[in-house]
Amino acid sequence: MCRWPLAFAYTWLAVPLAVLALRMPGRGVTVATVGAITAGLLASLVRIGGVDADVLGPPLAALGATVVLYRSQQRLNSQLESTRGELANRQREAGRLAERARIARDLHDTLAQELAGSRMLLQAAERDWQRNPDAALRQVRAVSQALGAHLEETRSIISDLTPPGLERDDLETALRGLCTRLQSATTAPHVAFRAEGAPHLLPTERAVTLLRVAQGLLANAREHARATHVHVTLTHGDGRAAVEVRDNGRGFDQRIAQPVSPNRGFGVVAARERLSSLGGTLTVDSTPGHGTSVRAVLPVADRDLVGAS
Repeated sequence: MCRWPLAFAYTWLAVPLAVLALRMPGRGVTVATVGAITAGLLASLVRIGGVDADVLGPPLAALGATVVLYRSQQRLNSQLESTRGELANRQREAGRLAERARIARDLHDTLAQELAGSRMLLQAAERDWQRNPDAALRQVRAVSQALGAHLEETRSIISDLTPPGLERDDLETALRGLCTRLQSATTAPHVAFRAEGAPHLLPTERAVTLLRVAQGLLANAREHARATHVHVTLTHGDGRAAVEVRDNGRGFDQRIAQPVSPNRGFGVVAARERLSSLGGTLTVDSTPGHGTSVRAVLPVADRDLVGAS
């Protein structure tokens, strides 16, 4: 079949050469190079074995299959990359929508309700102004005190909307400031903060995520757990950052209850989903009458993300 078996074996080098050519930049250069390799292979095979299908067929078929398979793989990679980009955009959009929903609920649960109550007091004061001025004056004073609390709440919400403290400070400073603000509120439990381990420089998105999760967990401890003491711990180590919020509140039975109020804008379920989108985890440990401990963990680097290549 073939006069030069060794020369025929060398013709198979056209396959790896074609793979290298397919990886060259520029479609025109790639086409020209693959064409030249094909022409050279065909000339070599004709010289070795003449126009013999048994000689020409296998190497040419292997070369053609290599080109087709490589191009198919490139198209699949391109589609996969496009899908990943679309999923990332959708995750970001979902995060923005979730954040808007959280803000809307927070405003409804705080300012809107409190302002509605103040309006009712003013209306009552207006009715009592002539017949019972002392009662009207007490109502006006109550509204004045409430408006002071509303102003403090507004400033707190504005401050919370600015994780942007993170543009000036690191996560530790932002968390410490959050705990300090909560501690200054008269209705808040005692909040203690500490940091452990050598701090890592977190990407802004991850630092904001941990700060948001901490805000939601502290709100749960303040509003629903009836806790008198809350401990917040920021831990760095093993390429990860973790925030743990532990309270001495009433706790709950994890088998039959979820530590999420339907009125909360940012509950444990939402926190877990947000962390999961960045390769993080959220673990909850609670016992009725013995408080609750929630730990949020995020990898410091993208390489730890689930599904990352």
